[in-house]
Amino acid sequence: MKLVLFGGSFDPIHCGHVLPVQAARQALGLDRVLYLPTAHPPHKARRKLAPPHARYAMVEMTLLDEEGLFVSPYELTLGRPAYTAETLEHFRSAEPAADLHLLIGGDSFADLHRWLRGLEIPRLARVVVLARPGWQAAADGLPPELRALAEDDRVVFLHQPPIDVSATRLREMLARGEQPPAGQVHPSVVRYVQKYKLYT
Repeated sequence: MKLVLFGGSFDPIHCGHVLPVQAARQALGLDRVLYLPTAHPPHKARRKLAPPHARYAMVEMTLLDEEGLFVSPYELTLGRPAYTAETLEHFRSAEPAADLHLLIGGDSFADLHRWLRGLEIPRLARVVVLARPGWQAAADGLPPELRALAEDDRVVFLHQPPIDVSATRLREMLARGEQPPAGQVHPSVVRYVQKYKLYT
């Protein structure tokens, strides 16, 4: 089984978190994608996030009818920031028969050398890199630590058209009581945000 981990704050989850993932799943024959909402993202320590349980619920609502896409509470239960290398080691132990993959955006790959044990990650899982708006997978534009990694067969770049949706802009709209553009946020998520006033 090709098991894929996809972490993030998902604040809120939107179509840019779903459509490229389904495209990657089809392109690479991936069996199961686990979304991992993170309680305390190390790189967003200063930004106030919606409560972890609320972000988990929004992911669950969005993925309910999405074949092959599931949500895991694993990174919500640690009581501390979650680090990708440690999460991969956990799932390698929990699912020893799985062919483990990690799905990240191109902007995250360009920052991988700054992550805790980031350069070890391709040894723990095959890394699938999604295009993000404004990012190009040009090796000569990468830090020296990542140039060789970009050519490793453990790293796969997908060149699907990026979806230009901003969680920041969505939060601002929702805080003003506005409806996001059609198709960007699951209707159940919009109602949930409004009911619990997550961004006001």
